Amino acid sequence: MDRRHFLRSLAATGTAAGATATAGCAGVLGDSGPLGDDDGTVLGPPEQTRGEPVHPIHGDEMPEFTVPDPISGEEISTAAFEGERAFLWTSFYTNCPDGVCPALILRLRRVQEVAAEEGFGDEAAFLPLTFDPERDTADMLREYAAQRGVDLDAGNWHFLRPESYEAGVELMDENFGLKIEKTDAEGYENLEYAFPHYGLILLVNERGIVERSYPRGPATDVERIVDDFRRVVTA
Repeated sequence: MDRRHFLRSLAATGTAAGATATAGCAGVLGDSGPLGDDDGTVLGPPEQTRGEPVHPIHGDEMPEFTVPDPISGEEISTAAFEGERAFLWTSFYTNCPDGVCPALILRLRRVQEVAAEEGFGDEAAFLPLTFDPERDTADMLREYAAQRGVDLDAGNWHFLRPESYEAGVELMDENFGLKIEKTDAEGYENLEYAFPHYGLILLVNERGIVERSYPRGPATDVERIVDDFRRVVTA
């Protein structure tokens, strides 16, 4: 089934509501289950329901899309990592004024650190996607990486930048059911516009299957994400 039709069909069934759409998300998911589930995953299913927005959760295929990495100059496809690497995906923008996006990047960066320390950096990838390509240029993303302690030389971190704001809005909606829209940044000094958004992180195994969906990523324990990722890569 086409991913877009899959998302729409799930929405139409009225499955239970879960994540909340705000600029600052909070909360964590249930505990991991036993290893070796039969749905293509390593981690057992968490205590989680599919809600609004209708985004991938445990056992779903990761949506396939291709987006430029403006720093490396490569076109990065999520499908290219299948059979090669597990990865973490999230969405963000560098001008985020309330700490949500820095918290998301911190969690990916911490996993990158552990992967390097424990020798599985070549089996990992990190794919944060900006939905603000107008401001998030290659130079801005390099500066942001330096500020956040991201190792761009490790070869496993790719900032994904859609060709346009409109392309980013379409990608987020069709693949993840996430609505992205510019809003007035009144109350924030020197900020023309902002984005209320979801703090979603996805952990995807090397088969291209979602192992964990963290819809309240900024508040999810960092070491929990590290441990989940370690278990998926080393299983």
